[in-house]
Amino acid sequence: MRRDPAPSPLDAELDRFCDALWLEDGLAPLTLESYRRDLTQLFIWLEKQGVAPDQAATHQIQAFLAHRALDQKAVARSLARQLTTIKRYHRWLLREGRRDDDPTLTGAPPRLPKLLPKSLGESDVEALLAAPDTDTPLGLRDRAMLETLYAAGPRVSELVNLPTAAVSLSDGIVRIFGKGGKERLVPLGEEAQDWIKRYALEARPLILGGQRSEALFVTERGGAMTRQMFWYLIKRHAQTAGIDKALSPHTLRHAFATHLLNHGADLRTVQELLGHADISTTQIYTYVARERLKSLHAHHHPRG
Repeated sequence: MRRDPAPSPLDAELDRFCDALWLEDGLAPLTLESYRRDLTQLFIWLEKQGVAPDQAATHQIQAFLAHRALDQKAVARSLARQLTTIKRYHRWLLREGRRDDDPTLTGAPPRLPKLLPKSLGESDVEALLAAPDTDTPLGLRDRAMLETLYAAGPRVSELVNLPTAAVSLSDGIVRIFGKGGKERLVPLGEEAQDWIKRYALEARPLILGGQRSEALFVTERGGAMTRQMFWYLIKRHAQTAGIDKALSPHTLRHAFATHLLNHGADLRTVQELLGHADISTTQIYTYVARERLKSLHAHHHPRG
C-alpha cells in the first residue's frame, strides 16, 4: 500500500499551531488558512536565515517585516495582520513551554493609516432599500434581505446563513451566529420585521416551490444564497437606485454602525451589535461619524 509522505517539520509545526487555535477559539477554516499563510511566509524566510521557527529573535522578526514592507511591498494593514499572527504563535510557544520569552513584545508594530470604511448616507440607503421590485417573489426576498442587513448589521456570511429559527418576529429579535461560533441578539425594528414577515408568507414558499430548507433567505434551487450572489444583487439594485458609488454588502453594515453613532448610540452598544470582540475595531466608525459632522458643518454653517 502506498503511504502519503510524512509532513515536513514546517508543515507539522503549522498543523500543531492551527489545531491549537481551532480547539481554543473554534476559528473558521478560512481564518485558520490565513494564519497558516502568514506564518508560512515567516517560517520560509527564517529557514533561509538558518533559524528554526520557534527560535526567532526580535531583530529577526523585525527584519522579516521590513523585508515584507520594502522588498515585497506589503501594505500596512497586511503587515499588522501578519504581526498579530506572529504574536499569537509566540504566545502559544510560551504556553507550550517551548520558550521562556516573547520576542514580539519589544517589536514596534507597523503604523496603520486610518482607513475609513465606505458608508452610505441615509437618503442613499432609503433609495437602495426601495430598489427591488416587491411585486415579484425574488424582489420581495431581496427587499427583506436588505432591510435585515441595514436593521441588524450582520456580516454578509451571517446574513446568507441565517436559519428561519434565528428570527423571532414576535420579539423583534434576530439571533446572529458570528465568528468563532459566538451568538449575539440584535433588535430588528418594525420595518425589517414587516418585510421579513411578508417575504416569509408570500414569497419564500413560491421561491422554494415545494422544496424544504432551513435557510431563511433561499434561492430557487432550494438552498441558502451565496455571498457572491448577494454581492451581485446589491450592485444591481444600487444601479436601479441610481447610486454610482462602489457598493458591497459590507457597505450597509458600515451604514448601520455609522447611522447609529450619528443618532447618538454609544460605542459599546455598537460594538455589541456588530459582534466585534475588540472595541478598537469599532472605533473606526467614530471617525466616519466625525467626518460626517464636519461635512454638515461646512455645508450649513455660514462660516463653514
